[in-house]
Amino acid sequence: MEKQVLESSEERTFQYQDSLPSLPVPPLDESLSKYLDSVKPFLNQEEYQRTEDIVKKFENGIGKELHQKLLERAKTRRNWLEDWWLNVAYLDLRISTQIHCNMGGPGPFIEHCWPPKEGTQIERACVNIWHTLKYWDLLRTEKVAVQRSGTAVLDMNQLRMLFCTCKIPGVTRDSIVSYFKTEAEGECPSHLIVLCRGRIFAFDAIHEGNMVTPPEIFRQLTYIQKRCHSEPDGPGLAALTSNERTKWAEVGILQQVIPEKSVVITGNRSFHLALSFYAFQLREYLINLDPKNLTLLEKIQRSLFVVCLDDASPHATPEDYTEIARLGLTGDPTVRWGDKSYSNIFFSNGTCSAFCDHSPFDAIALITMSVYVEKNIIENEGKWKGSDKVRDIPWPEELVFTVDQKIIDEIGCTKEFYYKKVSDLQIVNYAFTPFGKALMRQKKLHPDTFVQLALQLAYYKCHGCPGCCYETATTRRFYHGRTETVRSCTLEAVEWCKSMLDPSESTYQRLQLMHKAFAKHNKMRKECENGRGFDRHLLGLLLIAQEQGLPVPELYVDKAFTASGGGGNFVLSTSLTGYTRFGGSVLPMVPHGYGFFYSIRDDRIVITCSSWISCPETDAEVLCRTAFQCFQDMLQLTVAAQL
Repeated sequence: MEKQVLESSEERTFQYQDSLPSLPVPPLDESLSKYLDSVKPFLNQEEYQRTEDIVKKFENGIGKELHQKLLERAKTRRNWLEDWWLNVAYLDLRISTQIHCNMGGPGPFIEHCWPPKEGTQIERACVNIWHTLKYWDLLRTEKVAVQRSGTAVLDMNQLRMLFCTCKIPGVTRDSIVSYFKTEAEGECPSHLIVLCRGRIFAFDAIHEGNMVTPPEIFRQLTYIQKRCHSEPDGPGLAALTSNERTKWAEVGILQQVIPEKSVVITGNRSFHLALSFYAFQLREYLINLDPKNLTLLEKIQRSLFVVCLDDASPHATPEDYTEIARLGLTGDPTVRWGDKSYSNIFFSNGTCSAFCDHSPFDAIALITMSVYVEKNIIENEGKWKGSDKVRDIPWPEELVFTVDQKIIDEIGCTKEFYYKKVSDLQIVNYAFTPFGKALMRQKKLHPDTFVQLALQLAYYKCHGCPGCCYETATTRRFYHGRTETVRSCTLEAVEWCKSMLDPSESTYQRLQLMHKAFAKHNKMRKECENGRGFDRHLLGLLLIAQEQGLPVPELYVDKAFTASGGGGNFVLSTSLTGYTRFGGSVLPMVPHGYGFFYSIRDDRIVITCSSWISCPETDAEVLCRTAFQCFQDMLQLTVAAQL
């Protein structure tokens, strides 16, 4: 993470894209063996025997046929999973993706340059925005360093999606458009969108060939803020992006023909055929209201990113980011354009949070950029040290949509739905400060595995049973690779958890079981990173069956599949956000589950944990505090073993 910008022009950011290996299809017998191993913690002997029979039948029957078809698909694509994953994991969802899928996380600037302070919102925003624009410029000129894992080059494609990228709702499936281009590829949009008090503004980040400076950005944001604070609030059209996807599409506003100059990443190829007649009428109705509505929407879609000026003033300390985490993910929907790939929210007390559509990229892309921005803010002590000169640049343009009572009513209903849903969310974002990565490394324990096993123990303590767990592993060693699932709830982890709760177990036995659990998890993670996981493989086989019009194979309707987390049923949805100051989170995958995301630093572990208040069984606060205690228990185990 340290070497973010090239020191020479020898390597270009995207130069290795064409030479990256294709995503492999693992052997069928290997995937099914790993799957059987993963279901053991959730089944009794009789249930396991039944599942084993189902898997053997699948392996020798329809599974073999589906696997061959998947291998054929992989011969014609460099990444056989890419389109499928985008559609199934994101674009086909009809729930509110802004609530359930978007990711976000607090800026850690309160820990160094920018403690919370009223009246600093615009001053800090313009410095942050300027460094973000510098990163965009480095990406355009391909001077962002190529990332590696050891000696292996990682796919850099996701970084393109940070800028000028937007999701467009469809009736049955959304689509993504990206307008980003490197300098070698051609012109790229260069304007920003600013949301403030229900109103929408735009201004260009380039004036007469040069990037606007922080004093110039300050002038633009101050103009917007003064107008919004002295005039009536706008209609809050942005709130519509928080609606359920089909409803948002059927409002008709974004059912537009995708412009020729955009790049369609994926989406509904039979888009117009999928429109219901009613939705089509609404779309026509809105275009007839005023054709410029489509032009304004395209301006938002094409923009570099969105700046959200939020009136909230969240409390924050380096040990407790809860309020920023909550408001960042579920704050005022009239100042969030949920479909934009990247938004930066600036609160009135100078704190901030990122907010992203998860569809086009994973957290690592956001964190890569955020680390660059933070490094430069620290180097300049949070200030602008350049010229205070402000050129005579055009004032921001307000994007005034033509709306009628139908749209106003829909915005009101959407806000009501949104606030009702997010009021059910419990989220905590705390730092565990007794120790961190440095001590774990000293004990020769992998930091990520340490947290995952502590979480398994915490869940077992809270619920009295194993918790099926999804941990993200990156597959960026491969062309357009994204993620694979590490199923952290292994038989080895469960045996260790039981030993920790059994007073008759010896320290030696507990330690032996812990080391076995560590070894299993470390092995699984490596396999997943090298394209030898099994969850995406099983998904591919199911999708082949669906495309062929075949019945759903028994393996996927077996109790074991759902009980172990298959089909998006993981009770624990988790990810390591890295070894930097940046954290973030996504909400739980299931109503009775948790979101559990963490960053690990040398001296602390920072956790963001979420659950739904309406579920009587779950409590994010309790799970987080229990995990903290389990960190201590694990350390004590290693200390006691040495005595």
